[in-house]
Amino acid sequence: MKLTVAISGASGVNLAIKFVKLIPKDIELFVVFSKSAKKALSLENKLKVKDIFKDFNNITIFKDENIGASIASGSFKIDKMIIIPCSSNTLAKCAYGIADSLITRAFSVMLKEKREIIVAPRELPLNTIMLENMLKLSNLGVVIAPPILGYYSNQQTLEDMENFIIGKWMDLLKIDNTLYKRWK
Repeated sequence: MKLTVAISGASGVNLAIKFVKLIPKDIELFVVFSKSAKKALSLENKLKVKDIFKDFNNITIFKDENIGASIASGSFKIDKMIIIPCSSNTLAKCAYGIADSLITRAFSVMLKEKREIIVAPRELPLNTIMLENMLKLSNLGVVIAPPILGYYSNQQTLEDMENFIIGKWMDLLKIDNTLYKRWK
C-alpha cells in the first residue's frame, strides 16, 4: 500500500508523528508537512522535521511547496491519504477545491481519482463554516475522523488515548493494529 500522510498546522502534530511511526514498515509512506505544521511542531514539541524520521526507510518526505511532487499526479498510484491534524484552513481549501500547496493538490488528485481520503479536523469548538465544510467533504466520500476519544477501551494514560485515536484511524485505512482494547 502507498499512503500519503499530510500534516497541516493545527495543534496536535505529535499525533501525526506517532501515527507515522506506528505504520507497518511494509507500507510506503509519503509525508508532507505544511509550513504551519512545522511551526506547531517547533512550538509544541521543540522538534524539526529533519530530526523525526531519519531512521525510516519506507518514508519519502516532501515540501508542501513542491507542487510537482509525485503525489500531485493521478498517474502516481497512491492508494489512500490522511490529513492529520487537518486545520480549518486546510479543511476549507479542500472543500472548495483550492489546490495551492502540495497537500491540497494531492487531496484534489485523490478526490478526482475517487481514492480513499480521511481528514482529521483538530479544532474546538467547531463553527458553522467548519461543519459545512466537513459535510461537503463527507458528501464527496471523504471520511471525517477527528481525534475523538471513545472511553469504552478504558484509557488510563495520554498514551492510551493517543493509541486509541491512532488505532481508529488505522482501522479506517484497513491497517491491522492492536493499539487499543476493542469492545467485546
